[in-house]
Amino acid sequence: MPEGPEIRRMVDDIGKAVAGKTAEQVFFAFDHFKPFEAMLAGRQVTEVAARGKAVLIFFAATDEDGPWCVYSHNQLYGKWRIGRPSVVPRTRRQLRFAIIAPKKTARLYSASDIRLVRPDELHEVDYLARLGPDPLNQNVSVDHLMAVFDDKRFRGRNLGGLLLDQGFIAGVGNYLRSEILFEARLAPKNRPRDLDADSRVRLAEAVLKLIDRTYVLKGITNDPDRAQALKEQGWSFGQRRHMVFNREGKACHECGAKIVKSMVASRRLYVCPACQPIEE
Repeated sequence: MPEGPEIRRMVDDIGKAVAGKTAEQVFFAFDHFKPFEAMLAGRQVTEVAARGKAVLIFFAATDEDGPWCVYSHNQLYGKWRIGRPSVVPRTRRQLRFAIIAPKKTARLYSASDIRLVRPDELHEVDYLARLGPDPLNQNVSVDHLMAVFDDKRFRGRNLGGLLLDQGFIAGVGNYLRSEILFEARLAPKNRPRDLDADSRVRLAEAVLKLIDRTYVLKGITNDPDRAQALKEQGWSFGQRRHMVFNREGKACHECGAKIVKSMVASRRLYVCPACQPIEE
């Protein structure tokens, strides 16, 4: 499943294709949305936004009707494709939703969670209502995250599982979990309430730093200078992309110890046992 930075980059692409443009045609695969195809056609797409791992596409109001928002969540299989209106992608995926603008088309394939919502009712969408702070799409500071660490819902839970909870911090997924914990030099068994002041700050700063870095560098979580040096040495994108994730048995870039893989919350998690000791 794409993580927050990938969703945000995808939203940027959708926005470039259709935001500010008139939707000449709108397509819904689901029968209960079919009456809205004609209703939305001819309206301007006013904004395309991300919230956590959800995509929000806003349509302007008309004289007869108020604004609408199409909410979608890719889940495991959803995929957006951007292209020219006359060129239909060759794929076995099922088209679920599409916006055809004058020069570009945004098509969503395979996703099953699509809803049509009034913008002022988005807070009623369960996924959005449960989201925690969203560093890529909201103004989130270290102090904001420190307050979340103290929330009674989260402070007693192991970080290894907690970082996958979208109610804790929105947009963090499996690879970011491993990378954030490594950057903060914290073992996954630590709980927010176990951390001293310095560790709490490191965790908050690692969250903000790694989410932003991944977005800016198109999926790279490794130190940019190190990633560039490894590229010049002939390392592939996959080899130089991460600090610990998907590097089981390989040497830690910082200390040379072997990276260890485990399963936490039914997902792969990678740590350096030397750099991420369990706090007593």
